[in-house]
Amino acid sequence: MSKMLILNEHEVEQLLTMRECIEVMEQALASLARGEVHNPLRSIVRASEASGFLGLMPAFRGGEVPRYGLKEVCIFPDNPARGLDTHLGAVLLHDGENGQLMAVMNASAITAIRTAAVSAVATKLLARENAHTLAIIGAGVQGKSHLEAIPLVRDIDDIRIVSRTREKADALVRKGVRVVESVEEAVKGADIIVTATSSREPILRRNWLDDGVHINAVGSSIAAARELDSDTVAASSLFVDRRESTMNESGDYLSALREGAITDGHIRAELGEILLGRAEGRTSPTEITLFKSLGLAVEDLAAAQFLYEKASREGAGTWVDF
Repeated sequence: MSKMLILNEHEVEQLLTMRECIEVMEQALASLARGEVHNPLRSIVRASEASGFLGLMPAFRGGEVPRYGLKEVCIFPDNPARGLDTHLGAVLLHDGENGQLMAVMNASAITAIRTAAVSAVATKLLARENAHTLAIIGAGVQGKSHLEAIPLVRDIDDIRIVSRTREKADALVRKGVRVVESVEEAVKGADIIVTATSSREPILRRNWLDDGVHINAVGSSIAAARELDSDTVAASSLFVDRRESTMNESGDYLSALREGAITDGHIRAELGEILLGRAEGRTSPTEITLFKSLGLAVEDLAAAQFLYEKASREGAGTWVDF
């Protein structure tokens, strides 16, 4: 009988360091661009009487060590008021040669870390080299994880945070971090902006932005929600984790398209294409670059692969007969 690994939230956080995860995400996005990954669009199960929904995100990654992965995650927007993460579920890791279930891992922790790590990859590729001022809109799980991730790829010395809940923003204050009262105040003069909110309507407007800024738009991951106004999307060079996902799932992109602010060809490149040298990133210091993050199953799969190997080496987690 084979052994299966179980990793809880704390164990994932201990094993999956942000610096290591940034490198893992670079490899995963490059693998996607090389065509080594099968990553269908996520499936949503939404019951009319339920206050949240279930998302299913499967992926297959080939190569010398093939693996299947599935993230099953319930998304309940009202959970922060309950003291819970909005995303709750598990990442399952399967052997890609025989189907054996190898691991069950906490999805909330993986999602929090890998999402910010992908934004760090985008920032590394797209933000100006001398960028030093960071604005974070939203002080929830993703606001916190981006506060850790972005300074790993740029020399940040000024961080502004704004949140609807002042207490959450205050909890993130440390040296070089200050809480401001409005989104406009947070982004004024910022070199890098992270939007990590649950808003369904735009909270970021073009006339607040300086030329040359880089934006990581993280919070909206469904077609019915957006964080950016159409003028911001239109004025930006748009980079994505995956074209197909953006064109089907991104409210920021689809709203701007529907309003006529952009055309079908507005997406400049996927991050993996830049990593492989197949596409160019920022072309000038005054260009506004925008990374629209949706989150991909291959990112969860890559994180799970890394965690499995590290836990095996270190004897971490709980190993059970299954």
